[in-house]
Amino acid sequence: MELNQLLLAIDTSTRYAGVSLRNQDRVVCSLSWHSTQNHTKELLPAIESVLQRARAGRADLKGIAVASGPGGFSALRVGMSAAKGLAMPHGVPVVAVGTLECEAWPYASTGLPVCSLLDVGRNEVATATFQQGDTWSRIAEERICGPEDLETLADNLTSDLVLCGEGVPGREQHLKEALGERALVINGGHSGRLWALAELGWSRLAEGRTEDLSTLQPFYLRRPTIGRPATPRVVSS
Repeated sequence: MELNQLLLAIDTSTRYAGVSLRNQDRVVCSLSWHSTQNHTKELLPAIESVLQRARAGRADLKGIAVASGPGGFSALRVGMSAAKGLAMPHGVPVVAVGTLECEAWPYASTGLPVCSLLDVGRNEVATATFQQGDTWSRIAEERICGPEDLETLADNLTSDLVLCGEGVPGREQHLKEALGERALVINGGHSGRLWALAELGWSRLAEGRTEDLSTLQPFYLRRPTIGRPATPRVVSS
């Protein structure tokens, strides 16, 4: 394994968090956990752990990929702050990848539309739909759906729809009832999200799709306040 050819992936979007190191060929070290406390206490020790296992240091990083949301308000800020703090001293480039895209990417090879879901509380989910055609692209924008909106996930689609992500467990039957036989429900939770972040992050780094650290912020679909869901927008941390 060559040093100075490592990408660090950081995901603190939800209670399921993780960090991994990837080189040009594969993920070489990965650590994930379900947080029972503040991500602040767990994230930096986890980063140091994967670096030590790879016999690498912070100065050996070629890039950093961070999951940009949507997700938990405070949780996302922890990951974003850590990415910036690690990048700035050594001039390491940072790439940001949406959490819903990371949830969907493991199923890109099906060629079908892939709708990923994340639980955002109030019995609602954040969703977006992606599909691999000539290119991998988002075909339905991020939005928040309540139980009564799930049947609209297949609007404008003529094929089956893969449904995946951390927001699926506990909603399998409701999704099948709302979408019928077209619903291909994957109850895999968060299992592929960290791997996808590392792979998508490496690709974007190679393409030069890096972020301006002075303006990079987490992506929230709404503020953590009581009221109706807000229009999707970036909210300054």
